[in-house]
Amino acid sequence: MTDFNRRFPCVADMEAAAARRMPGFVHDYLIGGLGRESGVRRNVESFDTVELMPRYLSEAPSPDIGVTLFGKRFDAPFGVAPLGLAGLLWPGSEMPLAKAAKAHNIPHVLSTFANRAMETIGPVTGDNGWFQFYPPNDPAMEADMIARAARSGYQTLVLTVDIPAPTRRERDIRNGMSVPPILDLKTLFQIATHPHWASHVLRHGIPDFENLSPYYPKGSSLKQSAEFVGRVMTGHLGADRVRRIRDAWKGRLLIKGVLDVSEAQAYLAMGADGLVVSNHGGRQLDAAPTAVSVLPGIRRALGPDVLIAADGGIRSGLDVARLLALGADFVLIGRPFVFASAAMGAAGGDHLMTILKAELSGAMAQLGCRTIAGLSSFLHAPVQTYGRHQT
Repeated sequence: MTDFNRRFPCVADMEAAAARRMPGFVHDYLIGGLGRESGVRRNVESFDTVELMPRYLSEAPSPDIGVTLFGKRFDAPFGVAPLGLAGLLWPGSEMPLAKAAKAHNIPHVLSTFANRAMETIGPVTGDNGWFQFYPPNDPAMEADMIARAARSGYQTLVLTVDIPAPTRRERDIRNGMSVPPILDLKTLFQIATHPHWASHVLRHGIPDFENLSPYYPKGSSLKQSAEFVGRVMTGHLGADRVRRIRDAWKGRLLIKGVLDVSEAQAYLAMGADGLVVSNHGGRQLDAAPTAVSVLPGIRRALGPDVLIAADGGIRSGLDVARLLALGADFVLIGRPFVFASAAMGAAGGDHLMTILKAELSGAMAQLGCRTIAGLSSFLHAPVQTYGRHQT
């Protein structure tokens, strides 16, 4: 049996293995941003600015890393972020990640741009499943997708607002990374020299946007289908559209892609049940601020009772603790779950979840912190504390 603990004791080891096992054009899509890619780098590097002060004169018992969200108890304060094109990044990864999230009792957020349909994943994740919704600019299609999400068992909708227009990602332009991909000699060579990835494609088939494929014009080629998606999945979400979705969706509603305090307040006024502070992994605007930089101000403005999640740049359980200390109630993690899947296959998600739980528990024990809610009181000055103060 493979000893994953020795081979992959941390996310960095999984990331290195993923780089070896994925074709270059696929790996570049996963790790890249746009422009100088400073947004992607700052997301990761920003965590080094967050210091936590340990207190050793403590009799705190073993940490409790569980958290309650919307009345449901989860075993850890993190979950699987929505992963668009996960079935292309590492073919066959979406179902094992969903099953692992259910087994570890953490949330799993399925992307609109996933390669497995909500009707397939929703019954697997049950009440651990959330659906991330990029609303199309076709009202009938929007209404039908909301109804499908409800029928698939989803009770939480994560409405994503931060992709109003396509972006120019230079890595993808150079590589011909598109749907369908440009299969030139360079791309074919990369596929041929990465047999693990290629064999997974053969086993699981060429990925499609299964949440969107019911709406393709009849008889569409792969290229025509991609062009259709490009036409309907674009545009800003104004207040009227947000309110319309809020009225149509009878479950809980989170708004993902929030960075501005005034917009955070506006979304709550429109009926949102919570927010996800996020710059979309640094992939949409290279100058966008990081979650680390804006989260304390948003928490201070909204107070202690609004549910706030955050994402972007997390690479360890300690990073999870840092975001929680800055004011998040919960954290979503994206790229590391693809690294884990590429490094270890179907076992990757389970292994990473186990590591993150251990790292978070170890960090809290070192601090002398008993509960997730107490982490904010361990922030080291000059960073102010805006969360809860129970230790």
